[in-house]
Amino acid sequence: MNHSLNPEPSGDKRRTSHLVRWLARRRRTIATQILRGACYGIGTGAVGLAFWWIEWWAEHH
Repeated sequence: MNHSLNPEPSGDKRRTSHLVRWLARRRRTIATQILRGACYGIGTGAVGLAFWWIEWWAEHH
């Protein structure tokens, strides 16, 4: 019988704890990738808007 004060966590708790540690170690990488994706999205939107505006301007002048 195991009477220790810190028994081994169950499978679900062990997995969750492992996931939390993994995310903590990669927090900076994850944040950087989110920022990078947002910048690409903003850039793509700006280029699309610029082309739309150029086409609109060409049709009306």
